[in-house]
Amino acid sequence: MDRRTFVAHSSRAAAALAALGPLDACQTLAMATGGPTSPGAGGSEFARLRDDYFVHVLRFNPVTSTYLGGDGYSPELAGSNGRLRDYRPAALAAEAAYYRGAQVAHDAIDPRTLPEVERVDHVVMGAQLAFILHQLQDLRYHQRAVDTYVAEPFRGVDWHIQGMTDVGGGQIGTAPEWDLLVARTAAIPAYLEAAKANLLAGKAAGSLPDWRMVERDGIAGSRSNAEYFRDTLPGLARQYAGTRPFYAALAGRLADAGRAAAAAWDGFAAFLGATYDTASKTDRFAVGAAEYEWRVRNNYRDSRSAAELWEYGAQQVELYKRRMYEVAQVVAREGGLSAPFGTDAEKDAGVRAAMDFLSRDYPKDDDELLRWYVQAGERAVAYGRQHDLFDVPADYRLDVVPTPPVLRSTIDAAYYPAPPFKQSGVGRFYLTPTGNDPGALKVNNRASVADTAVHEGFPGHDWNYKFMTQHAREISNIRWLTPGAVEDSSSMWEDSLATEGWGLYSEELMSEPAPGRPYGFYTAGESLYELQGQMLRAVRIRVDVGIHTGRMTFDQAVDYFNANVDFYPGACAKADADPTAKALCEGARRAIYRYSKWPTQAIAYNLGKNAIISLREAYRAARGSAYSAKEFHERFMRQGPIPVGYFRADFLAGARA
Repeated sequence: MDRRTFVAHSSRAAAALAALGPLDACQTLAMATGGPTSPGAGGSEFARLRDDYFVHVLRFNPVTSTYLGGDGYSPELAGSNGRLRDYRPAALAAEAAYYRGAQVAHDAIDPRTLPEVERVDHVVMGAQLAFILHQLQDLRYHQRAVDTYVAEPFRGVDWHIQGMTDVGGGQIGTAPEWDLLVARTAAIPAYLEAAKANLLAGKAAGSLPDWRMVERDGIAGSRSNAEYFRDTLPGLARQYAGTRPFYAALAGRLADAGRAAAAAWDGFAAFLGATYDTASKTDRFAVGAAEYEWRVRNNYRDSRSAAELWEYGAQQVELYKRRMYEVAQVVAREGGLSAPFGTDAEKDAGVRAAMDFLSRDYPKDDDELLRWYVQAGERAVAYGRQHDLFDVPADYRLDVVPTPPVLRSTIDAAYYPAPPFKQSGVGRFYLTPTGNDPGALKVNNRASVADTAVHEGFPGHDWNYKFMTQHAREISNIRWLTPGAVEDSSSMWEDSLATEGWGLYSEELMSEPAPGRPYGFYTAGESLYELQGQMLRAVRIRVDVGIHTGRMTFDQAVDYFNANVDFYPGACAKADADPTAKALCEGARRAIYRYSKWPTQAIAYNLGKNAIISLREAYRAARGSAYSAKEFHERFMRQGPIPVGYFRADFLAGARA
């Protein structure tokens, strides 16, 4: 699970932190007509436009600025951590006006006249502008984005707290940093009033959110936010700032702002319940084939139709199902199990039996679980060095640390990259303690650990982000952007295809056979879990395309998930009499709900991974005997977190040259 997945969990489990301060509409209008504002101004015409656009995006989207460390990029963004986006009509109109002007200026520049880096950036910027304007003008998505309104304030405060200065002794945050937190919290009531007005306009226009989003992200999330601001946030301030002189004044201001915010969130929950018919269970999540295909083409630079992706998903599912059957037989044989693998039903049962067998070897407590992850990371680093996959510095180490208490209710395992535009901060691979719960420890059995350590750690997210940060001067600013939102149903997901594609690529890379190692880095048991991860991402293609283009109902997608990820067909039908079936059915429903509200995100993992593999093989052919896996990986990571489709042609032209 990466940082994005953490936020998905937090929005449905404890989406609680909230804060913002909307821009004054006049200030926003002034921004829309301003000139170059970034430290990069003064370069080529396109570079000046690109850098001006980058700063404007972060000023319009303060949570994205917090996520990227925008206050470390430009003095103009220093106050961003005290604000959230202004959703009032005048502010949104000003945003659209700026983006239309930027689009005209962008389209007037012939990309053929630009050097390679700027040529790629030109494509990236064009796609981002098209998506943002499509959301604002065509879809008017702010009129139904319930989850955005509830989750965005949470992210703003959460990432601000994580990015506070460590002053030692368990204390974090300077007085000015805490002042920004109070400012965001105090602005919540006005923010929610703007949200209400937009949602009412959407309802009048017939643009309604899905009932699940209203219930789960909207009403339940708002109530969680109210509890957080009323009770939890003041306690965190006491814990992290309570021994310092400024705390006395801070405590009173934060308590007042927190009570007002909590009341506003309670009111927002009531508003949602009164505005939408929560008794109606009409599905309204599908975006339709035309919209789905537009997003795939524009955001991912993938030309396949929905029909082609639908068939591709089925092929990927069958590929990984066959591989899982093969490895499960090896595990069963090594474990002395008598499970038959004749019929399809027997094969499914055999996979489950093999995994049940592997779950017997689980850590005795959380300390041992943490050690297993550290050891798996050390093994992975050694394997990467031994097989010349990467040029790993001698001092590189993968640190796995217990998740801080404030985050434990929302994640299991996650990687948190350091903000790329700040000099301070370090990426962390967090692992949440189970509280020594036997059931949870069994889920984290020894065989299951390696694949997660690879995806989140080395050579997955930790290695990828550390390498990119080390070479940040070579990666253009806009390649780090997350247009629309960092993560919610408003997101473009451009970066997800790149970063999650890399994480899944890392899993499969480490499984490639080597002399004396049929499963590469993994043992047979570890390989079974790695293949289950690949299967999950293949299933996501089928169900995401299916539910958004009318090829599957929500319930059909749940059944498909249970049959092909859990190897437990018909789990929901057996849920009343079988506790295991009930748990699997509920888990599948949560997964399909996530896909229903985030069209095209679920396909990003597999499509991103296979785009990297396709690029690698084309690069290998172009380089011939001069090909080096290490060189390919490093050149690839220097492109930054954007999809392969944006730079493939230039990348391969460089290989041939």
